[in-house]
Amino acid sequence: MYLSKLGRVMVELRSSRMAAVCGVIQSPAARSTFSWSEVCKQRALWRQRSAAAGTTAARRQVSRRPASQTTVDPDEVKRFQSLATKWWDEKGEFAALHAMNDLRVPFIRDSLLNVHRARHQGKPLAGLSVLDVGCGGGLLTEPLGRLGADVLGIDPVRDSIGTAQLHLSSDPDLHERVCYRACTLEELSADGEGGEEGEEGNRGPFDAVVASEVVEHLADLETFAFCCSRVLKPGGSLFITTINKTNLSYALGIVVAEQVLRIVPSGTHDWEKFISPVELERLLESNGFSTQCVRGMLYNPVSGAWSWTNSTAINYALHAVKLAEDPQPDEPTPTAATHS
Repeated sequence: MYLSKLGRVMVELRSSRMAAVCGVIQSPAARSTFSWSEVCKQRALWRQRSAAAGTTAARRQVSRRPASQTTVDPDEVKRFQSLATKWWDEKGEFAALHAMNDLRVPFIRDSLLNVHRARHQGKPLAGLSVLDVGCGGGLLTEPLGRLGADVLGIDPVRDSIGTAQLHLSSDPDLHERVCYRACTLEELSADGEGGEEGEEGNRGPFDAVVASEVVEHLADLETFAFCCSRVLKPGGSLFITTINKTNLSYALGIVVAEQVLRIVPSGTHDWEKFISPVELERLLESNGFSTQCVRGMLYNPVSGAWSWTNSTAINYALHAVKLAEDPQPDEPTPTAATHS
């Protein structure tokens, strides 16, 4: 029953340009499918409880500053620790991430090929270095390695890295191109400082950084953006897939996905950590990036497949490029230029 209802919502989302205003979808068919006012009430109640417990996220400030805080949320680490052995179960808790590879791998590949055109036949990303932030069990790390890239996967959950290394051991062809390290992005950034290489593999600077379904689990997005810029080469690419902060994303991403259909475990997502494309672009711009494109993504729980969509109301993918010179907003701008 729930699948058929959700299927109709998905069809409605594709066929009409739905707009969620104050929790009400401007479509009679959508109104008959869900009680959006009830969803809005649930979200309001949830936010009141969060505020009472002192867990409402602080307002994000977009400013350049040293990476002095951590991106790691201890509660998120505990949650993924309990799931560390399940990464490669294609029908388990991470089934949607396995399916997402059909979109995100070509998205990363094609975007990099637009920048680095001279690639090897059969291994289009050969010669490029990629950092996979929050790699988990290596679901995205390995496919990028098979495309020829030298990939370093990092994750603060040691058991997830253990799962990734165990799975990697079954594919000898990837041993030379893929490696893993249990650490945070800020630790790698401070440790490598660009250009060093250690026993865990390449520490940067990298041609690309990938953070897929990661930023909605982080404690500090400013530190994340700062460190991404630090480990990337000038002109390097940053790829992010995440969830928009809308009423629709709350309804489908939390109420339906977690509480009704249980596509992902309950408590996986915190709506307060979701971020809109506009806010994410602004954050990246303040840290020396230029956004190249933003594309909407849609998951169909009936077919278990992802597809591209014009709407970014729920999931979206973003590609940004690090500018050749980092902006220095704290320095005064000269009032006149001197020409020699």
